[in-house]
Amino acid sequence: MKICRIAHKDLEAPRFAVAVESNVFPLAADFNFEKIELLTGHAGIPLAEVKLLAPVTPSKVVCVGRNYREHAAELGNKMPDEPLLFLKAPSAVIASEDRIELPAVSQQVEHEGELGVVIGKTARNVEDDPLSYIAGYTCVNDVTARDLQRKDVQFTRGKSFDTFCPVGPWIVTDIDPANVTVTTRLNGEVKQHGNTADMAFGVAFLIRYISAIMTLYPGDLIATGTPAGVSRMQHGDVVEVEVDGIGILRNQVYDPRQII
Repeated sequence: MKICRIAHKDLEAPRFAVAVESNVFPLAADFNFEKIELLTGHAGIPLAEVKLLAPVTPSKVVCVGRNYREHAAELGNKMPDEPLLFLKAPSAVIASEDRIELPAVSQQVEHEGELGVVIGKTARNVEDDPLSYIAGYTCVNDVTARDLQRKDVQFTRGKSFDTFCPVGPWIVTDIDPANVTVTTRLNGEVKQHGNTADMAFGVAFLIRYISAIMTLYPGDLIATGTPAGVSRMQHGDVVEVEVDGIGILRNQVYDPRQII
């Protein structure tokens, strides 16, 4: 199943919806990831007529750093003994086809394509069956101001500028997170190509680990780490993150200091 979030002229407010082939079917206003109920009396809408919004409105975005050995090596970092966690501001979330805006204070903004995990029910101190707490999976670009990340040592500023968390285009409920390919293309050129089988800490382990630290709520997003091959983005670039079985998250890069 594909779950998206849409805006349309016939809807009073953004709604979650189920995408089926070339149509979307709005869900009830009180939708939650444990109760998927179609909006009463509303037929499907052609996908081409809606605006796809970011499919999550998380209370928090939990990110996992250095979860692929080759990526840690390319940045000159050793692999951590435990998951390296950091938070990304929820206000950084944007949808596929929205623009990534380059901040004036950074000269090195890079892409990081990742598998995203969307929480479906409240998770605290999870022990058994951690995957049952997951609503589904999506594509994430953990955009990073690398120069500021290095300067600050901690990650908050370099990861949390507005537009620095593209997510989408939708949530898919039925993939195997232990074996999917993550590919990032910049202007059509493959820059990152990895498989979640190569992650140091798998999704099930991460759910247990994170939920022992902080309660995860429905709609919260976990970005599971990026493969090697991160590179700088510049004004006018188009970056695509593709996760097998989900789709393509596509965004153009925009520098407000330049004229389009």
